[in-house]
Amino acid sequence: MKQFAEILKEKGLKVTPQRLAVYSALAGTKTHPSAEDIHKKLIADNPSISLATVYKTLDSFKTAGLIKELNFCFEHSNYDADVSNHQHIVCTKCCRVFDVSVKPDDTMRSLVEAESGFEINDEQIVFYGTCPECAAKAKQ
Repeated sequence: MKQFAEILKEKGLKVTPQRLAVYSALAGTKTHPSAEDIHKKLIADNPSISLATVYKTLDSFKTAGLIKELNFCFEHSNYDADVSNHQHIVCTKCCRVFDVSVKPDDTMRSLVEAESGFEINDEQIVFYGTCPECAAKAKQ
């Protein structure tokens, strides 16, 4: 966590126990939790941390480019500490978000640039479907 404290300082953000706890909870998972999920995880060990603090912390991290906010589900935003370029798949039943290692190829990028006139510097392709757990529940 010392390394992250240095990153916070470099970004001009004050190092606080709450910020370290929020980042630790987010960086320690691949589940793309919501602010509410992070708050539930932290409240046992940090009884004074409020949901508002979690939201404000996530917003400051997002503004500083330390995390990504994912708005794939209408119920809530999810957050990702992995800011590398990668794709996601979202379950339309339970709204869970998963990483996908498949990346768009240069041909697709070139076609989109040619059609739109844009010069693309980043992309995010999102797949939607039913996760295996929700599909199994539906069969029961």
